[in-house]
Amino acid sequence: MTVDTTGTPQAPALPVAPATTTAAPTAHVPRRTGFTISADGAYAACLAEATVPSEEGEGGGGWYVERWSLDGPEPYAVALPATQPEEPGTQVLPLPDGRVLVRREVGAANGGATGGATGGGNGAWNGGGIAGRAAVGAESGAGAEGGAKDRTGNGIGGSGGDGGADEEPSAAGAGPDSGPDSGPDSGSGAGVAAGPGTPATVCHDLSLLYPSGTGTGAQRIGALAGSDVRLLPPAPFGAFATCYDAGGGVTSLWQLCDAGGGSGGGPVHLVTVPGRCTGGAWLDRAGRLLALDREMDGRTKAVVVDLHAGQVSPLLQLTEDSDDRLLLAEPDSGLMIVRSDATGEARLGWGVLGSRHPVRFPDTLRVAGALLSPVAAQPGQILTPEVCVVAFRSAVPGGGSSLALWRPGERRLHWRPAPADWLGPAARWLPRSPLHLPTPTALHPYDPPPVAAPAPLALPAPRVVRARALPPARRPLAVLPLQKAPLTPVA
Repeated sequence: MTVDTTGTPQAPALPVAPATTTAAPTAHVPRRTGFTISADGAYAACLAEATVPSEEGEGGGGWYVERWSLDGPEPYAVALPATQPEEPGTQVLPLPDGRVLVRREVGAANGGATGGATGGGNGAWNGGGIAGRAAVGAESGAGAEGGAKDRTGNGIGGSGGDGGADEEPSAAGAGPDSGPDSGPDSGSGAGVAAGPGTPATVCHDLSLLYPSGTGTGAQRIGALAGSDVRLLPPAPFGAFATCYDAGGGVTSLWQLCDAGGGSGGGPVHLVTVPGRCTGGAWLDRAGRLLALDREMDGRTKAVVVDLHAGQVSPLLQLTEDSDDRLLLAEPDSGLMIVRSDATGEARLGWGVLGSRHPVRFPDTLRVAGALLSPVAAQPGQILTPEVCVVAFRSAVPGGGSSLALWRPGERRLHWRPAPADWLGPAARWLPRSPLHLPTPTALHPYDPPPVAAPAPLALPAPRVVRARALPPARRPLAVLPLQKAPLTPVA
C-alpha cells in the first residue's frame, strides 16, 4: 500500500473495464468453500471446485465463483466462471442486488511502496512481471483515471495516463492460502524492497461478477495493494475491506462500493488504524460502528472504529495481558460473543455492548471434545440480550458437526441435528423468521427453543412466630458493584 506526501494511503489506479462475458461450464461440484450470505439473506456466494466430465472420466476443472439465490422456494446456484480458474484464496462477497464482489490476488505491487515506504511515481502499479501471472492493466508511472479516493472524493491514485486493456488473472501461480508468489517483479517503477521477514506488498484486484445471458458479466472496480487485503462481512449499506501494511504496521479501511453496487470510480479510503486488524463485526444497522480485532504489542484486543468520525476506541480490555476477540455481535439486543484467555485459558464468553457489566464465561459453553463457533444470533430482540438466541456450530474431531442453540439467560444448550451437507458453516436468521441452515437442495428451518418457564414458588406452611431476643448487630454486607466484580467463570 502506498502513501502520498500527506500520508494518505493510496490504492493503485485502474480504469473501469468494459463488461466481459464468459460461458458457464457444465461440471460436477465435489466441494465448496467460503459460503457467505448477503446481509438481506436473498443471495449467497462461494467458491466451487468443478470436475468436468470427459471420455476418460471426470477431470479437474478448477475453482470458479458460484452465486446462490435463497429467496425462492428452494436455493439454486448460478455459475460465474472467469476466463481462467480462480485461485483457492479468492474471496467472494454477495451484494443485495445479486452481484458478487470478488477479491483476487494478482501479483506484487510495483511503482509504489513495499513494506509501507514511499515509492516513486504517483502510486501507479504494474501487475505484470510475476511468474505464472497474466498482466492486469498496463499503467505506468503517470497513474490512470478511475483510481481510489479518500472519503472527501479527492483522487488518491494518479490522473491522466492511459490504461491498457484489462485481462483476467492467470490460473497459474499460488493463491494467498497456498504460499507466496515466486519470481521477481520485472515491472518498472521505484519500489522499495521489503526487509527480511516482512511480507511483500501484493496487489488485489476487485471486480463485480453477475449473470449475463448464458455466461458471466464482469466489471472491474479497482484494486488495493497491501500485505494482506480482506473483504469485511456483508453489510446492507455497501462493501468494505481492510488493507494491512506490514511495513508501516497500520491497517486502512476502504469502502469498495455502495449498497447498489456502484463503485464511484474506485475504492474510497475511510480511516487508518494502527496495528494489524482482522475479523470484523458491524455493531449498528447504519454502518457507522465496526468492531475489529487489533493485534498490537503482542496482544489482540477488539476495538471499535467509528467510520464517520474516523476514531478508534477500545471495546474489549478484560485484562492487561489477555487476548480478547469479538466473534459475533447482534446490533438489536447488543449481545456480543467473545473468545478470551482472561480466565487463564481460551474460553467463550458473552457481554452487552455499552454495558458496564463484566464479560461472563458460562460453563455451559465449555463442551468437552467439541469446538463451539457462533454462526448467527436472533435479530429483533431489542435491548433484551438475555433472551437472544445464539446458534453455535459444534465441531468434533473427524469432521462431524451439530447445531447448539443457547440463551445467555439459561444454563443449558439445546442440541439440534445439523444437515450433513451444511454449506459454510453459514446461517441465515432474519427478523420474524426462524433460523435457516443452507444446503445445496434446501434451507433447513430451526425454531428458537421455548423460553424456560420460571419454577413455581413453594409457599411455606403457616407457623406461629414467637417473640425472641434480637441477635447482636452484625457488620453491614458490602455489595461489590458488578462492573468491578472479579473475572471468574459463572454458569
